[in-house]
Amino acid sequence: MKLVYKVWLDNDGKAFGEGPYRLLKLIEKTGSINRAAGEMEMSYRKAWKILKMVEEKLGFELIERKIGGMDGGGSQITEKGKEIMKNYGKFREEAALSLEKIFKKYFG
Repeated sequence: MKLVYKVWLDNDGKAFGEGPYRLLKLIEKTGSINRAAGEMEMSYRKAWKILKMVEEKLGFELIERKIGGMDGGGSQITEKGKEIMKNYGKFREEAALSLEKIFKKYFG
């Protein structure tokens, strides 16, 4: 038997969780919403909709977008975006440790 759970932040509906977190991590790595979406096997349109929904729920922008040109476009994570990624990541790690400890207490 194993413990399975999901952790997300709610603000009048699901605002931020594992999916948006992974998407932002990949945008940070690739510098591109399109490439990040591709790595997650989702369309650019779906990734864009997720980002807009999360930004609306959280009340701040996660991404700074640069429109293409001679150097091409790209996306960077905003400072507030980096902060929520850092805090969510740390919270998720602590929650996992705590939940595993409680799980072992009751289920061996």
